[in-house]
Amino acid sequence: MPAQHSSKMHKSGQALAGLTRSKGGYGMAAIRVLVVDDEADFTALFAKRFTKRGMEVATAGGGEEGLAHLAANEVDVVVLDVMMPGMDGIETLKELKKRHPDVEVIMLTGHGSVDSGLKGLSLGAFDYVMKPFQIEDMLERIQKACDRVRINRERRPGG
Repeated sequence: MPAQHSSKMHKSGQALAGLTRSKGGYGMAAIRVLVVDDEADFTALFAKRFTKRGMEVATAGGGEEGLAHLAANEVDVVVLDVMMPGMDGIETLKELKKRHPDVEVIMLTGHGSVDSGLKGLSLGAFDYVMKPFQIEDMLERIQKACDRVRINRERRPGG
């Protein structure tokens, strides 16, 4: 039985609350990431590792919970698992892009399914990554996705 999740914001501390580490070279507002995965151990580890790198990370245990978090919180990038019980990653992606078209999504698959990743790309995902992944590789992909989000938000009328 999958562990229950709640949307929680993990912050790296007062010193970083709004700025990323200068070591990372970003020097702008912290990237707000939502990781949606039914594996509680994975989301906790992801939050810990990426919070240490100056990101604001929230977690959700499934598609419905992730969409609820997005309705109440501004997010730059969603890291979304493809294989989840209930609303899977592809269905979540479709709904997310309808409701929040400016949020970029990186699809995760741990099931060796390149097809699912490619389907996600065809439905508007920014990228896809196979589990397990290298932290620095994921960090770079999140940064690139966030760069696109911020450019698109600046171009928006009134943005």
